[in-house]
Amino acid sequence: MTKKLVILGSTGSIGRQALDVCDNLGDIQVVGLAAAKNISLLEEQARKYKPVMVSVLDPEKGSELRTRLKDTPVRVVWGLDGMLEVASLKDADTVLTSVVGIAGLLPALKAIEAGKRIALANKETLVTAGKLVMEAAKRNNVNIFPVDSEHSALFQCLAGNRIQDVDKLILTASGGPFRGFTAEQLRKVTIKQALNHPNWSMGNKITIDSATMMNKGLEVIEAQLLFNMELSKIEVLVHPQSIIHSMVSFTDGSIIAQMGAPDMRIPIQLSLTWPERKGNNFGKVDFTALKSLTFEKPDLKVFRCLALAIEAASAGGSMPAVLNAANEIAVSLFLNGYISFTGIMDLIQNVMENHRLVTNPSLDDIIKVDTWAREETMRLFERNKYCW
Repeated sequence: MTKKLVILGSTGSIGRQALDVCDNLGDIQVVGLAAAKNISLLEEQARKYKPVMVSVLDPEKGSELRTRLKDTPVRVVWGLDGMLEVASLKDADTVLTSVVGIAGLLPALKAIEAGKRIALANKETLVTAGKLVMEAAKRNNVNIFPVDSEHSALFQCLAGNRIQDVDKLILTASGGPFRGFTAEQLRKVTIKQALNHPNWSMGNKITIDSATMMNKGLEVIEAQLLFNMELSKIEVLVHPQSIIHSMVSFTDGSIIAQMGAPDMRIPIQLSLTWPERKGNNFGKVDFTALKSLTFEKPDLKVFRCLALAIEAASAGGSMPAVLNAANEIAVSLFLNGYISFTGIMDLIQNVMENHRLVTNPSLDDIIKVDTWAREETMRLFERNKYCW
């Protein structure tokens, strides 16, 4: 069980909920915090939890925070080097990484190299460089505990079972706010509509990923790597109630499902306490209030992001990193009002089609490919800005 914790991305949705979990448990010392630029909230967190060190990705904000916290013993660092320093903090036994996007990759690798227990909420770490990350974890004898509700569910369903007895991993998806929409309806989706998730409370980028079903696609790639599973043995089912978080089907016909309220604090807590389970006052399922649990196949022709992610998973190599980078830029363009909702899918598809696959990429290759894909996404947008 975690005793001393570092949270990378502490001012984001997962980071804030992780601190709620720490408050509930009462026996975890928060020794390090890292954020991108929200220094007002980070200062508040630093004064409450009194960590050894905090980091800000933005250097100017970091310098300002150092001045604000000069009356405390908290050490303030900044930039990528600062985040890497917090990720490998000697005092910590566990690092929860919830930094959005590929920005979480290098800190996660640094924490693994330092021998830290990893609570992984940043799926892009595995999507972009999963083979390298899993090899590093094995080499350093590090356990990776998934925070995503779906992967936490699979982890729990697999506990005590043999991986060779698995017939299929079944990832459930809420379907987001546009379940049942046609392609034509998706073209008219507004930013406000896309940010209104029916079940989960998440940050803007992840909420948009859920609406496009890219989030589920990234989870397919992550499940491949976390559980060393063939792509053909991973299935996605739309489950609008978000009560069953995922299931495992075994060769003998048995199916084990993990259920719970749609509250991210539950899988966050489990990632910090496993193999123990601790009580809490978080959401609980009232089965008498449930009218039904329903399932349906996702529409890959309408929700093309999921299809593109499966295509990237099948291609392997550098393609998932391209998918991820193009998606990050496209989502940002959508959130800033420059492209339509379906423009996200169009841009990603075009970037993937223009990529020359690297079959066995090194970390340097991944970083170069990530840079190329971001630049290519912007190049395509600028060239055809009125077509998206």
